[in-house]
Amino acid sequence: MAKAESEHEGPVVERMLLFTDAVVAIAITLLALELPVPKGRTNAELWHAALEARPEYKAFLISFVVIWAHWSAHRKVFRGLRALDRNLSALNGLWLLMVVLIPFATKIIAGDGAFQLRFGFYALIETVTSLLFLLMAWHVRRAGLAAEGTPPERFTESMLRSGAIAACFAVSIPVAFAGEWAYLCWIAAVAVTRLATRVTQRQVQPA
Repeated sequence: MAKAESEHEGPVVERMLLFTDAVVAIAITLLALELPVPKGRTNAELWHAALEARPEYKAFLISFVVIWAHWSAHRKVFRGLRALDRNLSALNGLWLLMVVLIPFATKIIAGDGAFQLRFGFYALIETVTSLLFLLMAWHVRRAGLAAEGTPPERFTESMLRSGAIAACFAVSIPVAFAGEWAYLCWIAAVAVTRLATRVTQRQVQPA
C-alpha cells in the first residue's frame, strides 16, 4: 500500500505521542487542583467538612479512573504507530479536546441540583471521547498507519471496547431521568469491556 503524501513518520509521531501524554497529565493534574480542602478547628469539624465534600471527591475518583482508562487505551493502540496523517492528527486533537473538558465536566457533575443535566453533560463528553477513539483505531487500521507486524486484533479489541463504553455512557443519559442509579450504566461498562476483550481473544485462538 503506497503511503499518502500527507503521512509523516519518526520524530513527528513521537512528538505527537509526547504532546498527547502531556495533555493527559495536565488534565489529571487539573482534577486534583479542583479538589476542595476540608477546613475545621477540631477533628469533628474537619471530618464533617470532608463528608460534605463527598460529591467532589467521588467525581474526582470517577474522572481519574476514566482519564487513566482513556490514556491506557490510547497508548495500547498508538505504541505501534509508524506514521501520522492529517486525518489521524485531527481526530487525536478532537480526542484531546474532550479529555481536557473532563475536569470541567467533573466540576459540573459534582454540583447540587439539576442532576439529569449535569449527569447528561458528563456522559455526553465521555460518549464523544470514546467514539473519537473508536474512529482513531479504525483509521489507523484502515490507512495502514500501524507498524508492520502489529496484530490486527489490537485494533478490533480497541474498537469493540470503545464502542461498548460509548454505548454505556450514551444509554445512561436517558436513564438519568429515572434517578441516580444511572451510575450503574457506567459500572456496567467495566463488564462490557471485559466481554469485548474475551470475544476478541476467542477470535484469535486457533480452532
